[in-house]
Amino acid sequence: MIVLVTGGAGFIGSHTCIELLNDGYEVIVIDNLSNSNIESIVRVEEITRKKIKFYNFDLSDHNRLEKIFLEHKIDIVVHLAGFKAVGESVLNPLNYYKNNLNGTITLCEVMSEYNVKKLIFSSSATVYSQSKFGKVSECSPLGATNPYGRTKLMIEKILGDIYISDHDWSIATLRYFNPIGAHSSGLIGEDPNGIPNNLVPYISQVASGKLEELKIFGNDYDTLDGTGVRDYIHVVDLAKGHLCAINRVKESKGNEAYNLGTGSGYSVMELIDAFEKVTGKKVPFRIVERRPGDIAICYADVLKANRELGWKAEKGIKEMCYDAWIWQTKNPNGYKTSEVTTV
Repeated sequence: MIVLVTGGAGFIGSHTCIELLNDGYEVIVIDNLSNSNIESIVRVEEITRKKIKFYNFDLSDHNRLEKIFLEHKIDIVVHLAGFKAVGESVLNPLNYYKNNLNGTITLCEVMSEYNVKKLIFSSSATVYSQSKFGKVSECSPLGATNPYGRTKLMIEKILGDIYISDHDWSIATLRYFNPIGAHSSGLIGEDPNGIPNNLVPYISQVASGKLEELKIFGNDYDTLDGTGVRDYIHVVDLAKGHLCAINRVKESKGNEAYNLGTGSGYSVMELIDAFEKVTGKKVPFRIVERRPGDIAICYADVLKANRELGWKAEKGIKEMCYDAWIWQTKNPNGYKTSEVTTV
């Protein structure tokens, strides 16, 4: 079977491509490389010893996208392409609405034209209302509080309307919690542009001496140590969740959302402590004021994914931290520029 992965050169996309290739799927990737690097595709091929057909263009390009569907008999689409930084989305909301919504709409139009109606969509726990804290289930109130999260929620609504209009579609929406870690080889991992937006790449760069210190936003929450608690999931476990979702959409029709997390939470201080223990490196930090809108505790209720997808996260926090550190030490400056032939 042929799987089209949009955004397949990114952090989650590259790890998902490995799992797909290892499971016997033929993989085609579309990525405009705006927040990813072609080197990740080269390294995925090195790890799996299998080839990927790579296309470098923007997903909103209807004509080029249609050409892909003409040339390849695509069976399933895994849609991960999109801008993804919360802070950047607040500063440039129109870019996020234009890119994330237009790309998805174009993709669904072309899929419909070519009768490809099996879709895995990369959503986010940011779609949940921040009035809800603690354990979050798929039935918890929705209500994103930033443009990035709202684009994810809007796309979920669009996909719901598509299914209502045509019950031949089979859609699995995966609401990611906080993916961290890296492939155990150290060849692929999270490669942020500039100063990291996410916690673990920031911790890794502080531990390596690349950044001076970590800022912790608040230590007066109603938690064990006063710092915020979140559900961190190893990116390889997350990637494997896509395989389970593919098996689901191959066998049934419908439109369902699934939380992908571990089902438990760790505080910022617990994460730092785990990181220091597995690496032997100190992580200097400074407590600063809370960020507006942050809540004390948020972690996933994963019973639906366990029950309906047959999926469960297997890797613990120490393995997440260790793999992230191996990636950092092997790639202190992220991916290096690589020349590769693209289609």
